[in-house]
Amino acid sequence: MPTYAPTRGALLLGLLAASQVMLLLDLTIVNVALPSIQRDLDTSAAQLSWVVNAYTLVFSGLLLLGGRAGDILGHRRVFTAGAALFTAASLLGGLAVNPELLLLARAGQGAGAALAGPASLALISTGFPDDRARNRAYAVTTSAGSVGMLLGLVAGGLLIEWGTWRWTFLVNVPVGAAVVALSRWCLHESPRIRGRFDAAGALTATAGMTLLVYGVVRAAESGWSDGPVAAALTAAAVLLALFVAVEARAPQPIMSLGLLRDRNRAGACVMRLLLTAAMSGMMFFLTLYVQGVLGYGPLETGLAFLPTTLTVIAANRAVPSLLARVGPMKVMAAGSVLTVIGMAWLTQISAASTYVSTILGPVLLFGAGHGLVSVAATAIAMTGLPAGEHGGASGLIQTTQVGGPLGIAVLVAVYEEVDGSRVQSLAGAFTGALVLSLLMLVTALTVFRRAAVRAPASAGTS
Repeated sequence: MPTYAPTRGALLLGLLAASQVMLLLDLTIVNVALPSIQRDLDTSAAQLSWVVNAYTLVFSGLLLLGGRAGDILGHRRVFTAGAALFTAASLLGGLAVNPELLLLARAGQGAGAALAGPASLALISTGFPDDRARNRAYAVTTSAGSVGMLLGLVAGGLLIEWGTWRWTFLVNVPVGAAVVALSRWCLHESPRIRGRFDAAGALTATAGMTLLVYGVVRAAESGWSDGPVAAALTAAAVLLALFVAVEARAPQPIMSLGLLRDRNRAGACVMRLLLTAAMSGMMFFLTLYVQGVLGYGPLETGLAFLPTTLTVIAANRAVPSLLARVGPMKVMAAGSVLTVIGMAWLTQISAASTYVSTILGPVLLFGAGHGLVSVAATAIAMTGLPAGEHGGASGLIQTTQVGGPLGIAVLVAVYEEVDGSRVQSLAGAFTGALVLSLLMLVTALTVFRRAAVRAPASAGTS
């Protein structure tokens, strides 16, 4: 298995961190640009919503396939191809002259991210056999991804205020080009497994995940009783059940079901799913509050979330040493408690609330909780993997990002069911996010086997 000298390891971390910032920046940076895009390209409301959703849909649908591709073709090769595709799609988006080209660019970005994202995690798992160094690498890249997602709101506001919405796409081009150019020099190719793609598994997984994400995204817009929502979710359930049946019999499955038979790995995926759902819901409804009630502009809104970035970074930096001293279960429980306190605080929001009195404290607490849970859960999920399963496990972990649109869809339904003022409806949505955080805490306290997760450092990768 390839390993990295300290200097080369630092370059690897810098490269993967830059890629994570680039990939996750695009989950939020385009949101701020939507009004400008609509004016410039004369898009309809439906087309505008898919500027955001096309990325999420393709990204989520292709993650399992992207993860397995790395195991078979080599993680460096797939990472480089994904980064190149993402960069080319970003250039197309920045130059788009009509809504159709822009939607094609967003889909291309999602496909590139689905290849590069799982490969980056797998490169860490295979390139850092020392457990402390590997956990530190997870902390650095997770922190970079969180920073990218949160800074997207600020960067989008600045780029639009100083230039044009096109720069929200074009800003990726120099970063992506540098990542592609340096990847062949900085990265070792990982060992590859012999075999071919599980075509039936790839088809059912991609179609099932795509329909699942489509259903929950549409539910946020049209409600859960909408006919196409019910049809999409039913078809998704059938396809995903078929996927499980196919994988149980496939000689080389796209995702080994044994990965989920491990109770700790399955629990870690549930933790990440709930965390993503709670965080996405919190950011969505806090954005509505600070813009609709407090009257903040796009740039001020982005700056309001900066404290979250600071606590995410601080918590990420603390996790590697905490994992060695107390184990991931306690780290995840502590992070869950912080998110519960932050969400409980937000449920007290009112028309008289101010940023300092009701928002600053919760976003600080949630940032710290997110930083603790995300790194610890990733460390558990990527520990003790059989040879040839690093890409499959990485794709599985990142598939939990479907929690984002799912959380928003569920909390939008809660918001609309509350009979009262706009602020009371927002408080109801935050109550729903509090329930998600409590479920995360219950998972941390009940699912994990203590002996197995006391010290992930004792279970090296093979």
